[in-house]
Amino acid sequence: MSNNVQKLIRTLSRSLTLTLNLTHISLFILLFTHANFAQSSIPDGFVEIREVIPDVILDIRYTTKHNFLGVPVDGYKEEKCYMTKETAEALLKVQEELSNFSLSLKIYDAYRPQRAVDHFVRWAKDLSDTLTKREFYPTLDKSRLFEDGYIAERSGHSRGSTVDLTVVPIPPPFQPEFDIDDQCECYEPLEKRFNDNSIDMGTGFDCFHPLSHTENPELNPKQRANRLLLKTLMDKYDFRNLAEEWWHFTLRNEPFPDTYFDFVIE
Repeated sequence: MSNNVQKLIRTLSRSLTLTLNLTHISLFILLFTHANFAQSSIPDGFVEIREVIPDVILDIRYTTKHNFLGVPVDGYKEEKCYMTKETAEALLKVQEELSNFSLSLKIYDAYRPQRAVDHFVRWAKDLSDTLTKREFYPTLDKSRLFEDGYIAERSGHSRGSTVDLTVVPIPPPFQPEFDIDDQCECYEPLEKRFNDNSIDMGTGFDCFHPLSHTENPELNPKQRANRLLLKTLMDKYDFRNLAEEWWHFTLRNEPFPDTYFDFVIE
């Protein structure tokens, strides 16, 4: 074989290798871009709640430090509130009834990315991190969070049809900024716990305490009446309550009962 032919073969080989490498790189970029797009795009069937209820009050705690982790939670980049369209339309009916009495829904959380649930799990396993114990779980040993059902590796929130909410007067009263260095036990009377601007539900949101159980008999009459108002209206429009959390409701006929989504809230 002549030297010229050998040189030509080597040249073609290098060219072919470069072409294949470029092809692989292009394919990798395409797949990476598609994967990120799939994770960050809003799935069909989901809406941001203000598209349906423009006057709803939002207090999305997991975008802030005012939650049981004490830091913004993975997957919550903006104070937006996504949920399935069916859930939003049912909440609109609740809001319309409340508005007749100068009241409004206030939403703490709705759709929750799976990566946020994973963040909860990592936090729960770190028994040394008790930054927010005084406010959110003052009487609970952190080692019992899984056993007592407060934290799990899956959440109905990730299916898009579960909401955490309360009721506030309109116009909403003043609500101060959360001071992580000046926490208040979440089960204390209204005048002692964090000054949330909702009507008195007996505890704060995400309070890991038996008093958060919806029908706890130790509630005073006003607190029982307020919880009954919320539960009755939500039940009327096809939501079921979680007995351990007065704020937690799931649409009975949720459209994605077996799908756990992970798109970022942004």
